[in-house]
Amino acid sequence: MTIPTPEHGLVLHYSYLWHGEYQAGEDAGRKDRPSVIILRVEAEEKDGTTVVTVLPITHTAPRKTGTAVEIPLAVKKHLGLDDSPSWVVVNEGNEFMWPGYDMKKVPKTKKYTYGFLPPALFNKIRSAFVAFHKTGKTKITPRS
Repeated sequence: MTIPTPEHGLVLHYSYLWHGEYQAGEDAGRKDRPSVIILRVEAEEKDGTTVVTVLPITHTAPRKTGTAVEIPLAVKKHLGLDDSPSWVVVNEGNEFMWPGYDMKKVPKTKKYTYGFLPPALFNKIRSAFVAFHKTGKTKITPRS
């Protein structure tokens, strides 16, 4: 399967590096997980390279209000994810040049993606990300 075009709301299988792990000196994610593309930028200063920011999807409930958005079960089923509660974390992300080395194939498939979030859910996540970003506390981890 070919690498997909990076689009907002696309959920990909990705080796996500948590910001705390990055600060501790780690340079590789410990676990491959679904992650959603929240931002895509055509970087002219990098020869037109596409730079994306992804937000992780986790089963761990947020400790603080406003740091994550819960994914409805119907959306999880649509994406082929498990039935356990999950959240999209909006207070941190990974940024990398597309397609990057950390995209992985979804287990038991030949695809790199699960599909797209519904527009209404993506807009809710984007609004939460922007609101948190305006606080100046968003942690974006650069990946190579």
